[in-house]
Amino acid sequence: MSTPESGPPEGQAETLPAVAPQLRALRRRASLTLEVAARAAGLSPAHLSRLETGQRQPSLPMLLSLARVYGTTVSELLGESAADRDAVVRSGDMEPTPAGGWTYWQAGSPGRGMQALRVRVPHGSQGDIVRVHPGEEWLYVLKGRLRLRLGDSTHLLAPGDSAHFDSLTPHRIAAEDPDGLDLLFVHTLLQSPTAALCLGPHTGEMP
Repeated sequence: MSTPESGPPEGQAETLPAVAPQLRALRRRASLTLEVAARAAGLSPAHLSRLETGQRQPSLPMLLSLARVYGTTVSELLGESAADRDAVVRSGDMEPTPAGGWTYWQAGSPGRGMQALRVRVPHGSQGDIVRVHPGEEWLYVLKGRLRLRLGDSTHLLAPGDSAHFDSLTPHRIAAEDPDGLDLLFVHTLLQSPTAALCLGPHTGEMP
């Protein structure tokens, strides 16, 4: 029985395209270190390094696992061209997606290196959730006031204010006013569906 890190059967490796450069590029696009990506995919860092340098060819289970981690498809891992995406997203095509008390509207094309969202944050919703994940975030307040906790610092943002930060910094997002707030939200994380990307993991309480 093959192990999680076993390669394809003898004679099968040559049927796969050379994916090493693509694997490295997609990991870097997702802002993941070799160690973090390998752990998420169930591989050792040494094995993933060998895949990225072309010393080993990935099996199909490995491709599926890496595609999930990088938020992409096996086709893109194999270097196949994706279909053209619409550059323009019309407001009438933005379907609201409720999750955890917040409401999201997809404001960009799926499958790209950045995810753009319009977000409605009610007062008192998710204000105790600490988010920590790879990537970068950019926030722009449209309406209401945003209380943003970055590490040990707290910032109050008004309409027209923005913030751009490394999302490995523990952060909290909360509406300051009873009427809630509306914001634009752009981030580079591609590891999960939209709701999970926005909500992030609950890693514990910040003081």
